Amino acid sequence: MCLLDLLCIFLFFSILLPMKAQEIQECSQVLENCSKKSNIPLCLEQKMKSCENREKRRKGYGPDFYAKQMDFSEAHLKTFYGHVIQIPTEALMKSGVTENNSVSLIVSVLNKSIFKELSVHGSVYGSVLGVWLGKEDLHNLSEPVQMQFVNTNQNMSGKCVFWKHSNLTGHWSSEGCNTTRNDTDFVCSCNHLSFFAVLISPGSVQDAKDVRRLEYITYIGSSFSVLFTAIIIIMFLIQKKRKSEHSVVIHVQLSGSLFLLHLFFLASTLWSGAEKKTVCQCLGLILHFTLLATFTWTAIEGFHLYLLLVQVFNIYIRRYLLKLCLVGWGAPIITVVICGLAGGYGKYSLTESNNNETNLCWITDRTMSYITVNAYLGLVLLFNTAIMVLIVIKMWQLKMRGIQTGTRIKRLWKDCATVLGLSVVLGLPWGLAFTTYGPLSLPGIYLFTTLNAFQGFLLFLWFLSIICKSTFEEKNTTKTFSMSNFSSS
Repeated sequence: MCLLDLLCIFLFFSILLPMKAQEIQECSQVLENCSKKSNIPLCLEQKMKSCENREKRRKGYGPDFYAKQMDFSEAHLKTFYGHVIQIPTEALMKSGVTENNSVSLIVSVLNKSIFKELSVHGSVYGSVLGVWLGKEDLHNLSEPVQMQFVNTNQNMSGKCVFWKHSNLTGHWSSEGCNTTRNDTDFVCSCNHLSFFAVLISPGSVQDAKDVRRLEYITYIGSSFSVLFTAIIIIMFLIQKKRKSEHSVVIHVQLSGSLFLLHLFFLASTLWSGAEKKTVCQCLGLILHFTLLATFTWTAIEGFHLYLLLVQVFNIYIRRYLLKLCLVGWGAPIITVVICGLAGGYGKYSLTESNNNETNLCWITDRTMSYITVNAYLGLVLLFNTAIMVLIVIKMWQLKMRGIQTGTRIKRLWKDCATVLGLSVVLGLPWGLAFTTYGPLSLPGIYLFTTLNAFQGFLLFLWFLSIICKSTFEEKNTTKTFSMSNFSSS
């Protein structure tokens, strides 16, 4: 019986020990093993905290991997590429460092291609630093960990970010990180340990003066849009005779979506620094909803113009306005509910130039932003551009029917004004968002910001022209009718 027990114990340890040896990996080999996984950053995050540094006497294994014992006397590390990592005393204490005990600091210089993310808001500059201290998960440090990234181009504007795991992949986030600049380099101060990098803005807004001007234009334009879209709604409520006109009702619905969009944009920038994350998440959800509603109502404007000017006949649709409202307000609600359940809203860094940063309550997941905003806007603009081309062709045909030169010139000015007004109604200025890259990016950003910030005011001018034209035609009709009655008498 004893012999059988000894045999069982021998078999148990002969199976268990190889399994443990396989689970605990040498720290320098973790990257090679994780490169075979689908989610490399997540694998590195898990394995680096449990790996074994078997060569503790060596301070580093090469230019891309470092393992160094940290204690209170020496709490910094410098890489071959010039990165400097400074670990605060608080982090050392939380990781288990005492007077008689040290903890291994693992630093890996990683290729940015490992972190796959679709982004138009910036690109990773240089390499990514993976920093781990001991086996503890360090976060919410009152004394931040400082990392210095070498900057060879002094004209670049960047911000410090870390890789935030979400769902099956992840995204870059600046939460908990502050960006400063010394004479040559970026200095990142973060209250946790993870993967760190510097995100460089692709645009030409590098000067703090340009950033500040764009902020002023945005805030002033949004305030004007809130005011004048509110006036449009009030004018619609007063003008009872025109409430039944489908075109006017659709204009007012678009005005309502713009009113909410600019109102909650201002609220999101104001409350982006709220301590409660739920406040910013709710504001981000509402802002996303109002933006999608605005895009949807501009598409409905295009659809309505198509019925009026192209199809013309057989355009009666039962409960037409009710169906349009269900699409205009219902489709965005479904989208934001799905995004909200996926946890896609929170604090988002909108612009940054050195120490000047503007935050917004918005979508934090870049893939979600691409699908629900960029792709959707592209489809709406494609449809409305096609409608605009058809309208211009119709106008050209009508203009060619004019016999007198004076009539043609007068109609040309009217047509130009109509095209500009319809461009605002159809949301074509949103298309300038795709011109904010390349050599003309800075003028494109200024033009895009100005036109879309003041879109509510421009829509008010269009709405006012419609009312004035309608009133003028009514007066002329009444005057003609009165003169004919007088002549017959």
